[in-house]
Amino acid sequence: MKTAEIAQRYLDYFARNGHTIVPSASLVTDDPALLFTVAGMVPFIPYLSGDVPAPYPRAADNQKCIRTNDIEEVGKTPRHGTFFQMLGNWSFGDYFKEGAIRFAWELLTSPEADGGLGFDPKDLWVTVYEEDDEAYDLWLRLTDLPEERVQRLGKDTNYWSTGLPGPAGPCSEIFFDRGPAYGPDGGPATDHDRYVEIWNLVFMQYEITNVRSKYDFDVVGELPNKNIDTGMGLERIAFIKQGVDNMYETDQVRPVLDAAVVLSGKTYGANHDDDVRFRVVADHVRSSLMLLSDGVTPSNEGRGYILRRLMRRAIRAMRLLGVEQPTFARLFAASRDAMKDAYPVVADDYERLSAYALAEEATFLRTLAAGSENLDASIARAKATGATQLGGAEAFLLHDTYGFPIDLTLEIVEEAGLSVDRAAFDTLMQEQRARAKADARSRKRQLADTSVYRDFRAHGETVFTGYSDLETASTVLGLLVDGLPAQRATQGQIAEIILVETALYAESGGQVADKGVIVGPGFELEVLDVQKPVPGLVSHTVEVTSGEVGVGQPATSVVDAVNRRAAQQAHSATHLVHAALRDTLGKTATQAGSLNRAGYMRFDFSWGQTLSDATKTEIEEIANGAVRDNLQVTTRVLPLAEAKQLGAMALFGEKYGDTVRMVDIGGPWSRELCAGTHVSSSAEIGLINLVGESSVGASTRRVEALVGADAFRELAAERAIVSQLTSSLKTPKDQLPARIAELAASLKAAEKRIAQFEAKALESRLPELAGSAQAAGAFRVVAQALGTAASADDVRALALQVRERVGAGAVVALGALITLGAEVNGRPVVIVATDDAARAAGAKAGALAKAAASVLGGGGGGRDDVAQGGGTDAAALPAALAAVAGELERATA
Repeated sequence: MKTAEIAQRYLDYFARNGHTIVPSASLVTDDPALLFTVAGMVPFIPYLSGDVPAPYPRAADNQKCIRTNDIEEVGKTPRHGTFFQMLGNWSFGDYFKEGAIRFAWELLTSPEADGGLGFDPKDLWVTVYEEDDEAYDLWLRLTDLPEERVQRLGKDTNYWSTGLPGPAGPCSEIFFDRGPAYGPDGGPATDHDRYVEIWNLVFMQYEITNVRSKYDFDVVGELPNKNIDTGMGLERIAFIKQGVDNMYETDQVRPVLDAAVVLSGKTYGANHDDDVRFRVVADHVRSSLMLLSDGVTPSNEGRGYILRRLMRRAIRAMRLLGVEQPTFARLFAASRDAMKDAYPVVADDYERLSAYALAEEATFLRTLAAGSENLDASIARAKATGATQLGGAEAFLLHDTYGFPIDLTLEIVEEAGLSVDRAAFDTLMQEQRARAKADARSRKRQLADTSVYRDFRAHGETVFTGYSDLETASTVLGLLVDGLPAQRATQGQIAEIILVETALYAESGGQVADKGVIVGPGFELEVLDVQKPVPGLVSHTVEVTSGEVGVGQPATSVVDAVNRRAAQQAHSATHLVHAALRDTLGKTATQAGSLNRAGYMRFDFSWGQTLSDATKTEIEEIANGAVRDNLQVTTRVLPLAEAKQLGAMALFGEKYGDTVRMVDIGGPWSRELCAGTHVSSSAEIGLINLVGESSVGASTRRVEALVGADAFRELAAERAIVSQLTSSLKTPKDQLPARIAELAASLKAAEKRIAQFEAKALESRLPELAGSAQAAGAFRVVAQALGTAASADDVRALALQVRERVGAGAVVALGALITLGAEVNGRPVVIVATDDAARAAGAKAGALAKAAASVLGGGGGGRDDVAQGGGTDAAALPAALAAVAGELERATA
């Protein structure tokens, strides 16, 4: 049974049983506590928590998920995958334990011919929470399971909570017994891979508080509306129904594994370590493809970092399989073909997705080459000193700074006849992970408790009137002061105010929040921010500037019209720039993010190289041509499917409902799904002035522009500068570039001549400096301030020459130390050089440069024979040189 057929059977069964079928949400969640949709329940959290009323009493879905906390287990167990699909059925105050158990058992055990999954009941085991007698009795009453195959387990396996105050409850899990060939008897209680969990039924029954850990909390009481949250792992069902040993060999994953086998020339099943690598490649390539299809792009932080890590682990695994050439073209194409029936977007948008993948692969292969050079140098140094082991710190530096995988380091080092201090490396890795976990916990603690908005949202969605009105009379629905519900807020207080209707735009879709005021009888509130803390509810953060506001009072929201108009200009300009980019670069230049505020727009888009000046000019001309043509701006609210059929552009990762707002500028030329505010015709934008273009990721570029009056002011300022230059240089403006280039070349030549003169002047001091050597313990020291120098390199060259001069003759036997100081471009620099004898006596240039730099208010270091330090305090240069002498005296004491 194919994976897609299993999913369809599941959805069809629950549709027949009165469930609304809900499309999968994006892998990119809008939950601030999460980077990704890590579980099937994530899109339903507002309904399960009661923050937002559920739009249906029961639902079912096939939710795509990404989870990387078990990434090291991928390929080693039959069930761990970073991308997986979770089939779920949900009840929001409708059916409870009996209904959930009845549905699950019927679907699992009904014959395939009747639309079921055809499991033999004798192969199934069930676990329940040890104190949940109700669930235990229901399993025995509703099914023909014998008592010995219904096991009671503890909170660590059979009790669900988020680890935060809110809903929680016992759960019941269904397991498939793979048979004696896979492990010992004893059921799921043995915690053995023989028993594969295939379905988890969560009974959200209680409200918890005083959470001390995920399994240590106080139960407040039963929830007024008990919910059902179930999750069936699609890949787990698939590998059982397809008769293979693990999820990597199922029909949606195996094609990638097979492509890796062909590329490597190895045989799957012949070597355990290689088999793990093949599975890692298959899993990570599929996960990367799916993340790319939901708009995630490789970067060094957040979601992009996870994607980059997955891709690089796949490249590393292929490298360990003996493949050093690029492989992503073959591997991603194989994954596309395996996934396109379930997710057509991976084929429809493959040109863009593969461009990101191939660019990331090329970048990492260059990184591996650079890391290899650094590793080779570390191995050479270790061998030169007679060491048999590479330090853990060096291996960690390669991993952390160069992205060089530790297993590649181990392999290369072992081939060189050395080992790695793995214990020290692991310690550094654990410290890094501990810092990351502490940071994650800190962010989690900082998140607002959205349950405070639950009662407000229960009254319905906030009505936004700002598309047509800049002033709307309403009623104060609720107030929050210091994050807690309040009946009133007084002058000077910062509060959140919830209105039944509002004309003020809440930040979303790249457009910042409106500015304005809220006024009522006897009070005025300055609006500081407008947000949507939970879907459908608008909250205004305000300062009470006069009077006192209370719940139930009439209140009028008033938008700052000038600021709104400028923000609308910027937002509409963003749509024009997007269309111009696609006209110029092609359809793969899709939006990756934006920011619109009064007078300014920023637009991120998928593209892998710098835009030429000619291309930027062309984009600017197309966008301003659209402004000049005074194109009509129209908006329509229509079903999502119809909007997509009409070609409307959607922002990847954005969450859309069944009905959407579509904005056209000039008809289909610029057609996007957008809830923001816009001008009524393009001429109202005034002017678009592109002022910047830069990289924000491996395959993402950013353009910035000033809009309207701000664009005019910028051009006026540039005109004034040009006028000043033409006057000062007595050159017509069309000849300014050539004249400035000529002056720059003359200046560069003059600076070169000055540097040559200064270098000769420094060199002429060589005899004087060498003769100034003073005994300091076992050393002969030259510590002199040179005044000014053209560059640190000149000072370094002179230091090395003086070292050789002082070291000549019998004095060299005692050792020689040269310390020279100079101000380079107004910043003090200290160069320290030592010869072999000085180093043998304990004088290390790096340590001495660091000591001098600390006096200068900066940093320094380097090799033992020559090093450099610097800082910001030029007046402290004599003291820095004295610090070097002091270090030497202590070394000989």
